[in-house]
Amino acid sequence: MKRLAALIPALLVAACAVGPDYKRPAALPPEQVRLTEALESGTVTPSPLPDQWWQLFKDPELDRLVTQALAKNTDLRVAAANLQRARAALSEVGAARLPTSTTSAQYSHSRQVIPAFGRAITNDFFTVGFDASYEADLFGGVSRSIEAARADAASAQAAVDAARVAVAAETARAYASACGFGEQADVARETEALQARTLELTERRLSAGRGTRSEVDQATVLVEQARAQVPVFEAERRSALYALAVLTGDPPAAILDSAAAKCRTVPAASEPLPVGDGQSLLARRPDVRQAERTLAADTARIGVATAALYPSISLLGSVSLGATRFSNLGNSGSVGYSVGPLISWNFPLNGAARARVRQNEAIAQGSLARFDAAVLNALKEAEQALARAGGATSREDALRRAMNASSDAARLSRTRFDYGADSFLQLLDAERQRAQTRAALAQAEADRADAQISVFKALGGGWQATP
Repeated sequence: MKRLAALIPALLVAACAVGPDYKRPAALPPEQVRLTEALESGTVTPSPLPDQWWQLFKDPELDRLVTQALAKNTDLRVAAANLQRARAALSEVGAARLPTSTTSAQYSHSRQVIPAFGRAITNDFFTVGFDASYEADLFGGVSRSIEAARADAASAQAAVDAARVAVAAETARAYASACGFGEQADVARETEALQARTLELTERRLSAGRGTRSEVDQATVLVEQARAQVPVFEAERRSALYALAVLTGDPPAAILDSAAAKCRTVPAASEPLPVGDGQSLLARRPDVRQAERTLAADTARIGVATAALYPSISLLGSVSLGATRFSNLGNSGSVGYSVGPLISWNFPLNGAARARVRQNEAIAQGSLARFDAAVLNALKEAEQALARAGGATSREDALRRAMNASSDAARLSRTRFDYGADSFLQLLDAERQRAQTRAALAQAEADRADAQISVFKALGGGWQATP
């Protein structure tokens, strides 16, 4: 026992972790992570991105919907369950550092017939036992397993953060889409009403002998074209509302009576978008952190596979009590014990163990490639989103100026038409231009909102770091 006690510290001191030690991939140089579109755009600022970026739109209903989605969304619940599973697996692997023990109790009754004596012998036997074992982590197999499980748990946490980013962005996108289609439906109704007044005027001119049937037909075409757009926009508005309901964890029918169903103004950020810089982008993007933690876990598993090439040493001990009578359990004569080390080695003669090492090395190489791809994809998505947002904002500004000009032209043409200075065709063309420009502006507002939301999603906003 003294020799065994002296052996335990020696085993612990001699323990080492085989396999490669993980090193995080080197960061890209600053010139390669610079957000070029942010430098060239006047609609963004290098200020840090806030966690709750949707509040920049200053829309209370949007704030409520995103908050509800982050609390009730089913995809987030799945990601949270996966995180709990990963943390439980880490606890299970960590238990390998501690001794394992089992207890047992048994009673047996036997009867044996001895023909020579012409009688049977019966026997009762009671046993109680306690066994314990401890595997010395000489080559770091357990340590590497814990390292891999810890990285898996961090990867699962990053997956939760990534789900939060997606849910916040898609909720805002669905809400903005519903508002946009609602606005376009209202624009189509306004255009229909305006064209209907023009049709009425045309019919009165025809009745007075000053117009032609062709002019009435042309005015009718414009009325029906505007009227045909209304059900299309209304259907798309309801479709966006149904998607919004599911994102927020509600039945689709429940959303039709909500405040979101009454929205007719596309949300817009009232100030330049804060986008930070490329380095903060890569540190914030959950998918980049998830890929990095997966790489760390796969690197640690190389050590787990390598440790299997070496012998394992376990320290075993057991104590038992056995007696033919229950009352005799605990007497000095009923006590038995055993203690000693167990050395086992799955000697790698057939090369299977080394093949598993090579498999894990290849998996780690693939994870490194996926990490590099995640970094490049994050930068690409940010640049694309910023470029599209800049273009959408410029387009909206241009169409707004065009809308003001076309409205002035339509009013002037109607006045001139009333006084006989403009022909009916000139009035009709001015009205058509105004309707087309107003519809294009409504679409541009929806596109701009979608582009701004894509920027925040590409920047990885919408989650808060776990303390």
